[in-house]
Amino acid sequence: MSIVISTSNLSKTFRIGFWKTRTLTALNGVNLEVQRNEIFGYLGPNGAGKSTTLKILMALIYPSAGHAEILGKPVTDVSTRQRIGYLPENPYFYEYLTAEEFLGYYAGLFGFSSREVQERVVRYLKVTDIYHARKLQLRKFSKGMIQRVGIAQALINDPEVVFLDEPMSGLDPIGRREVRDLILGLKAEGKTVFLSSHILNDIETLCDKVAILNRGRLVGAGLLRDLISREVSHVEIIVERANLEQLSRALDPKLTASQVGTTVKIELDAEAALTEVVTEIERVGGKIVSVNPVRQTMEDYFIKVVGQSRNEVPRP
Repeated sequence: MSIVISTSNLSKTFRIGFWKTRTLTALNGVNLEVQRNEIFGYLGPNGAGKSTTLKILMALIYPSAGHAEILGKPVTDVSTRQRIGYLPENPYFYEYLTAEEFLGYYAGLFGFSSREVQERVVRYLKVTDIYHARKLQLRKFSKGMIQRVGIAQALINDPEVVFLDEPMSGLDPIGRREVRDLILGLKAEGKTVFLSSHILNDIETLCDKVAILNRGRLVGAGLLRDLISREVSHVEIIVERANLEQLSRALDPKLTASQVGTTVKIELDAEAALTEVVTEIERVGGKIVSVNPVRQTMEDYFIKVVGQSRNEVPRP
């Protein structure tokens, strides 16, 4: 597999304040490699530097130090623009155009014939499920519909590499599912997707590889299967018709029991004797609703590495 996106010691410092005498380090020595046909998840809390990275990759701003390449060429090489698609975090489009006119304009920028423009507009209006609103001006679109239009324009040139900055923003659950399916479809077609998102469940579902940024520094990166342990960390037992105080007296003091609505949740180590716990629950009149093995999630890993980095990395 070839590398299609790479950064080397990428750094960006902004001058801030009224007199521009202070500096803010948005990126500090970030090194990334994204292979062809990967879905790459780029994560981090607000202000971590994700959008700054994307703006550098799109040559909208320039790095203070370091180097970045797309498809083997510097990001400033305009020849790569024909081969990539980009959805910004907060897209703003000319609101008096209809969806059909807007996508037609973008398709025309790539030099397609009139027939190709029409075919591509119809195709991506249908792919993003806004064909029914094609004659409607964008100012009448909801945030979720604008997001769908933005995704359509990012795909209108059939790019090899797609950059999506918070593509699930403003979408309802059905819309999120459709966009997830669309992203998996892009991978099936051999495309590479660089995905920045706060929705960790989507990252866990979609991505092959992830990188986590905090305060401008890379604090975790690798293949998703290597970062998240698939072994059972503990077991959760949900119990009805049980008094928390009564259960706590009956169970081993080392076990964690907490009230969750009208039920009690008990957590025990994966190696603990489950039979003994079940016997005690039934003895005090509790009804077991479920027994769930719990594995580490992307959220667990994210919180762990970001929490560690806050103690280790000084604030810029």
